[in-house]
Amino acid sequence: MALIFERIQTEGIAELSYLLGDDSVGVAAVFDPTPDVEKYVKLAREKQVSITHIFETHIHADLVSGSRELCARVGSAKMFLSHEGDACYGFEHENLAEGDRFTFGKTIVTVKHTPGHTPEHVSFELTAEEHPETPWGVLTGDSLFVSSAGRPDLLGSGQTEELTRQLFHTLRDYYLSLPDGTAIFPAHGHGSPCGADIGDRLDSTIGYERKHNAWLQLPEFEAFKEHALGNAPPVPEYYPRMKKINARGPEILGGLPQAPGLPAPVFHQAVQEGKGILVDTRMMLAFGGGHVPGALNIAASPMLSIWAGWLLKPEEPLLLVLDDDASLDKVLKLFLRTGYTRIAGYLAGGMKAWNNAGLPLDHVGQWSVHQVKDAVSPSSLQIVDVRTPDEWGQGHIPGASHFFLPDLRKRCGELDRDAPAAVYCDSGYRASIGTSILKQEGFHLVYNIPGSWQAWKSAGYPVAGGNGSE
Repeated sequence: MALIFERIQTEGIAELSYLLGDDSVGVAAVFDPTPDVEKYVKLAREKQVSITHIFETHIHADLVSGSRELCARVGSAKMFLSHEGDACYGFEHENLAEGDRFTFGKTIVTVKHTPGHTPEHVSFELTAEEHPETPWGVLTGDSLFVSSAGRPDLLGSGQTEELTRQLFHTLRDYYLSLPDGTAIFPAHGHGSPCGADIGDRLDSTIGYERKHNAWLQLPEFEAFKEHALGNAPPVPEYYPRMKKINARGPEILGGLPQAPGLPAPVFHQAVQEGKGILVDTRMMLAFGGGHVPGALNIAASPMLSIWAGWLLKPEEPLLLVLDDDASLDKVLKLFLRTGYTRIAGYLAGGMKAWNNAGLPLDHVGQWSVHQVKDAVSPSSLQIVDVRTPDEWGQGHIPGASHFFLPDLRKRCGELDRDAPAAVYCDSGYRASIGTSILKQEGFHLVYNIPGSWQAWKSAGYPVAGGNGSE
């Protein structure tokens, strides 16, 4: 009978939440839950503890908070939210402030105000009852990451300077004062836009970060500011919306969103009548082989949550095409994480039912990197790179044009609709989204490049930009 400490990883949004408790007293807390809360309930049941506390490190911008949903689901818990930095919320909760302490068996959890990523941000210092003066770990939220730190530029230019200064002091005055052996448990791993170049490991120690994390090695504020603001990835457009939802209070659903199954003729009619945004969640080769005309392809990988956030409006209902009907719950969870709960229906029986009903099909061609290489010189092929600016800057296919994927629709007029266009990203996932956007915008000769940049490099073909030869 002892301490329970479990990390729950949500891929795609690269979110890390935690269950901390003690089975000798049967109580536990969840930190920074996502809205698909059944996984926390199941884990608590497996560990034979009751979830009594739900903590948030800050008002999240990258996902819908699951605190209200989890609180309603378990019935035995209270929510605790930071009121540092004059934070305000539109729903009932308990207040958190610097120095507040909570006990779970022999583990003491102490609140530390660690602003910079947001004004209200707090972290949770973990100590043992027998050694309360020596923290063994810190739940760092979005303040300190492995090899990185939380970006201070998400609340707009008017607050960036002050948040950058606050982050500078949080890192130097608090984190660098901790013993080297203190473990850090952040709220995000590699791939989250909440920090630049977050490391691959899911946890670290203060000692390791002191030696290897550049954010902790800049003692002068101006140099720190330049580093913090000079290498941040693009700010996702849906982040301000997430902040407002989480401060106001996400809707309590009591489960996954409702999604009626529609027979193919009914689904076709719904598409024709514009009753929802048509999203095909199959992988790129299946989508390319044949899809409902006009569909946007966002495949049901964990990355769906992020790209739905970038490309879809939550107030518009969705009409979904699935790989198979059994994948519905998985797909709904991915949409739920970034606030998509209005589902007009899904195509019951999938594309087999659509084909059997004799309904129209559209296609996207698939070109290998070898075909692209052979076509570049003698033809008018347009090569479209939809990766991030940073990826583009590190190297790209010679002759390609760069259109960051979220900007593709509004910039596609810069391309020739009558000339063939081949789209690539890192591996093909984003490229398939890009091809579907171009198809929606009236481009007829559109090709996806499976394997994309990875395949191009593996083939040993020339590279432009970065350290390339051209």
